[in-house]
Amino acid sequence: MKRVIAAAVAAFLILSPVPRVQAAEISAASAILMDGETGTVLYEKNAHEPRLIASITKLMTALVVLESGHDQKEEITVPSDWAGAEGSSIYLRPGEQVTLEALLYGMLLQSGNDAATLAAVACAGSVEAFAEKMNAKAAELGMKDSHFTNPTGLNDEGHYSTAYDMALLARACLENDTLAKIVATKSVALGGRVFTNHNKLLWQYEGCVGMKTGYTEKAGRTLVSAAERDGMTLICVTLNAPNDWADHAALFDRGFAGYESCLLAEEGEVLCRLPVSGGLAPFCGVSAGEAARLCVARGEEIQRELVLDQTALTAPVAQGTVLGEAVYRVNGEEKLRIPLVVITDVDCCLRTPSGWERFWDKIAGMLPG
Repeated sequence: MKRVIAAAVAAFLILSPVPRVQAAEISAASAILMDGETGTVLYEKNAHEPRLIASITKLMTALVVLESGHDQKEEITVPSDWAGAEGSSIYLRPGEQVTLEALLYGMLLQSGNDAATLAAVACAGSVEAFAEKMNAKAAELGMKDSHFTNPTGLNDEGHYSTAYDMALLARACLENDTLAKIVATKSVALGGRVFTNHNKLLWQYEGCVGMKTGYTEKAGRTLVSAAERDGMTLICVTLNAPNDWADHAALFDRGFAGYESCLLAEEGEVLCRLPVSGGLAPFCGVSAGEAARLCVARGEEIQRELVLDQTALTAPVAQGTVLGEAVYRVNGEEKLRIPLVVITDVDCCLRTPSGWERFWDKIAGMLPG
């Protein structure tokens, strides 16, 4: 029966079309479109305004669980006095054994509040202790306008975030391979249960790689999603958005049509060479100390300037020595700086002995010790 219901849900998600709207018609009270690689904000609407966030909270819950050190295959016994959890559920039963992996899929695909709560307690001992870990992670990620009090997202005055902060969280989630895999899963069978992803965009928007839906009456519809095309990853967040599917599709369309992600330099790529005096090599390569990437509007011109502390070197020169910066500008406005470093050691030349020195060395070698 569960498989039949899951199939019916999947069919509904596939067959229900996502309408298109213009960015100017976004229904969300708060929204943001961000380049996932660089963090560049491409569109925002009240993006720093704190709001209730509902079940998109579970992205933070899953990230903290995955970073807790607990094995996904760890089996957790549902307490005998288990009373479940308010709202959406995967219907855990007292005394049942369930893996942490199943709880992760249950909270992210099925939005199970019981799965999120049990995982939190298993990893931290209590909901309160787990919330402290959530807030510590939020601080680490720079989520300055967020505070978490529970792992589910159920309404609480002290539980809130912003569209911008949730986009920062989404970037971190995509960097976690396990979490990125789970949110991109359309349907999976685990431990006798079938979980079907509630994110309609996985079926309806080309390149969507998932994330998380949410809803409570007070928070309204909340949604975090990500999509990839032509090597570019975009993240979209909407809070209190009556028409969230269409909002995300419209913002993704705008982003992919109007912007491109440009790799300007690979880490270690030689950007120039400097002359070296007194060295075994006459020139020394100067490379990018880190990768340089920008997200820019299509057609915008990118300028690069190499700002060097010196234009000629004297041996010895040590690999990794910082010699300046590469500065990147778009239409004259500075956007990015990366360090310039020496790519390899350059040793001093050994002085060649003169003819007389070689002669006297030979004579000395012939004399008795």
